[in-house]
Amino acid sequence: MHENQIAKVIVNTAFEIHDTMGPGLLESVYEKMLDHQLREKGFYVEVQKAIPVYIDDDKIEVGFRADLIVNRRVIVEIKSVEGIAPVHLKQLRTYLRLADKKLGLLINFNENLIKDGLRRVVNGL
Repeated sequence: MHENQIAKVIVNTAFEIHDTMGPGLLESVYEKMLDHQLREKGFYVEVQKAIPVYIDDDKIEVGFRADLIVNRRVIVEIKSVEGIAPVHLKQLRTYLRLADKKLGLLINFNENLIKDGLRRVVNGL
């Protein structure tokens, strides 16, 4: 399945969760719900996946963790904050580059309308 097809299902699932639960919960709650719903739809989901950094061919475990990686192709960063800051987008771009992925979604569930909390970030797409 192509990144765009995966992203469409992720976004629709985020809409469903937000419609049911609304804003104001912890990021970890939204993460577990999105993980559960995507698995129910048949997707392979990695949760809190470590993303290593390589320096001179040495693997450095520095604690970067992607909230979700769906079907090994799309990184999803989940937030429940007042508003998306530029640093959140930079963080996702860095994860995409380090993990050699092409597409990431930043989803801030702490919005009255979930569409206001969605950002798509690409890396060489």
